[in-house]
Amino acid sequence: MVVGKKVTKQSTLPSVCEDDGDEGGKEEDLGGIASRPVSRPRSLYSRGSVDGQRVSRSPSQHQSTRMGHKDEDHTNEEDEMDEGGGIQPGDGQQQEEECVIGDEDFDTDLELNRFHNERQAYDPTGQSSYREACKMLNVIPVSYFLRNMNQSELNMMHYGLGSQGTKALAISLVTNTSILKLNLRDNWMEGIGGAAIADMLKENCYITEIDLSENRMGEYGARALSSMLLENSTLFSLNLSGNHLDERAARHLSPALIGNQKLQHLDLSHNRFGDIAGEILGAAIAENAGIKSLNLAWNCIRGKGAIAFAKGLEGNIFLRTLDLSYNGLGKEGAVALEEALKHNNTLEDLNIGNNRIPLEGAIHFALGLKVNTTLRILKMSRNPMQSAGCFAILKSVQANPETAVEFLDFSDICVDQEFEDLFESTKETLPNLQVKHGGKINAVLKKS
Repeated sequence: MVVGKKVTKQSTLPSVCEDDGDEGGKEEDLGGIASRPVSRPRSLYSRGSVDGQRVSRSPSQHQSTRMGHKDEDHTNEEDEMDEGGGIQPGDGQQQEEECVIGDEDFDTDLELNRFHNERQAYDPTGQSSYREACKMLNVIPVSYFLRNMNQSELNMMHYGLGSQGTKALAISLVTNTSILKLNLRDNWMEGIGGAAIADMLKENCYITEIDLSENRMGEYGARALSSMLLENSTLFSLNLSGNHLDERAARHLSPALIGNQKLQHLDLSHNRFGDIAGEILGAAIAENAGIKSLNLAWNCIRGKGAIAFAKGLEGNIFLRTLDLSYNGLGKEGAVALEEALKHNNTLEDLNIGNNRIPLEGAIHFALGLKVNTTLRILKMSRNPMQSAGCFAILKSVQANPETAVEFLDFSDICVDQEFEDLFESTKETLPNLQVKHGGKINAVLKKS
């Protein structure tokens, strides 16, 4: 709308056209227009004033007003715009036009500009970048992720992301500031997806716990994650269970375990670590100064690997919980653990269940337990050490005046009456001690 054009008495605001004569009439009509609630814009976005009443103007309308003044030959200098956007009262027609400018058209422009600004604003959840990444990588966005990416804990197990879907997810998580705990278990991300997550964790400083188990990342993913652990300083829990990690992966993980001082909980269970990996990880554990909980269950650590790992445990002064169940420690591993228990003064929870430990190995292990002062929980279930092995363990606990043992797990191992009598006498000095076993031998024979 051009401001300079004449407005007839049939205008939308006929009150302006009444009493064209004196100045008083103009001021009275102007006051009536300014007080009308229909054409009064929101004060938050208004600019300029007419006799103390604020009038809305947009930049485009401001320019149109100036152009209108150039097209029409006006002699009244009071009608021109001042530098601050204010308008001096002139004739009634121009006053009418100034009020018509502050109508719903200006509000619509404001809404469009505000929407544009919101889209350009920084997105702390990374939602816009996730959509763009999905489009670029030709994958379908996960609606659950879009709905919950502002939560502090996100569980995306079994979503079948694949390597490309994981890439898109990682791109958006680089700038996400909400998620603190992330579960990506069983998404078939493989090595490429694992590398994308590793690159993301180099930049993201908010995620503290992440579960990447059962993703078949192999050596490629382990190498990328090891590089990440040397740079990341906020992650304190990492689950890499079931990722086909072997000796080559252990070689990549070793320097990360030595160099990283922030990681506190590491799960490497259900992998393919053997004797060589046991030696490599044992040396790394001896130098580690941060991990408090380590899970190596369901691997193939035995023989020389078990001995080397036990020696590493002997030198560690930070580890609190260790799970070595379902490996193959055997007699050699139990003997090595005897020395570890004699020197280690920090380990509190040890699980060596189902490790083919015979009676002789249990007796050696008991000798270490006889002088240990920190171990509280000991799990030795499903080992072929029979009731005599259980008796030797319990006897060492009873003979140790500074023992901290609170719970003994001998599940699936039947005990005899001699063990029961020893347990009753031990309860007198250790009333809080709990023992779990496979039942009495006589009772089992009668039942069978």
